[in-house]
Amino acid sequence: MNLKKSFSPTESELEILQVLWEKGPSTVREVNAILNERREVGYTTSLKIMQIMTEKELVTRNTDSRTHIYHPAVRENTTQNNLLESFIEKTYRGSAMQMVMQVLGNKKASPDEISELKKLINDLEDNS
Repeated sequence: MNLKKSFSPTESELEILQVLWEKGPSTVREVNAILNERREVGYTTSLKIMQIMTEKELVTRNTDSRTHIYHPAVRENTTQNNLLESFIEKTYRGSAMQMVMQVLGNKKASPDEISELKKLINDLEDNS
């Protein structure tokens, strides 16, 4: 599924997707229990959001047994890429460089992070 052509997950939907990506296929009760470790979320709220996510094709639901099992229907990296691309377009008028420069200017990078950035830049230069 292409999130650009369909739906982007809301904050609550993304939170549920993150649980499913980390834990794997789960029931509403299992997802709700994990969400409640972070903040209080009612079972019926989780159920309703997951039903909506099924309609949006963000998750699939196995109804073979009495307890429905939900599976993520979108990949984590694809979702992250689509959300990041949308964020860069909306916030930085499409300039990834402007975003990177602001991030690096706002927070001191560790020596390991600087090393990783240098490696990334070298890799990008080698592949161009």
